[in-house]
Amino acid sequence: MRSVANVADIAPGTTRRVVVDGQEILICNVDGNFFAIEDVCSHDGAPLDQGKLDGKCIVCPRHGATFDVRTGEALTLPAVIPLSTYAVELKDGEILVG
Repeated sequence: MRSVANVADIAPGTTRRVVVDGQEILICNVDGNFFAIEDVCSHDGAPLDQGKLDGKCIVCPRHGATFDVRTGEALTLPAVIPLSTYAVELKDGEILVG
């Protein structure tokens, strides 16, 4: 697990893009619960950190594909392939991703 951000730096309903071992990862704060998904839309490669976090879903800014940030599941077309997800731990106010 690697520390990627401070809990206080990502308010509920917001996201933060981080890079871990060359992987672009999006940290999402859903009502105080943190989730980590790949930061690339599986439909066309758009950066999801430019999209909108709507509850538990991130909406791609290009074509509106929606993904569940808890599971990575593609919820709406044009995306059909799920996103990779990453384990998240909180320790001493830090967000750890592994």
